Amino acid sequence: MTGRQQQWQDRVTAGPGGAMTDEVGVITGPLTLRTTAVAGGLVRIEIQYTDAEEWYTLTGSPVPDRGDAAAVHAATLAAIRSGHAAEAPRTAPG
Repeated sequence: MTGRQQQWQDRVTAGPGGAMTDEVGVITGPLTLRTTAVAGGLVRIEIQYTDAEEWYTLTGSPVPDRGDAAAVHAATLAAIRSGHAAEAPRTAPG
């Protein structure tokens, strides 16, 4: 990765049980997920209520960047859609 940060952002509706955050616990409903590859070989995963100002850390973030932060983002979206107090995936799929 060069000096430019890689970032993905998508809207997602949390499944039953929502998504778990470090700051406020479980959040539910229409959410926005932001995944950012950061220095040190890590991927930071944040979530917010869609159109809100505050971003929260998804529990388990940051996770190791094993070369495919986009796959981490996709796996996290799937986990949030399924709900059950979804947390950041421990490893990228594949």
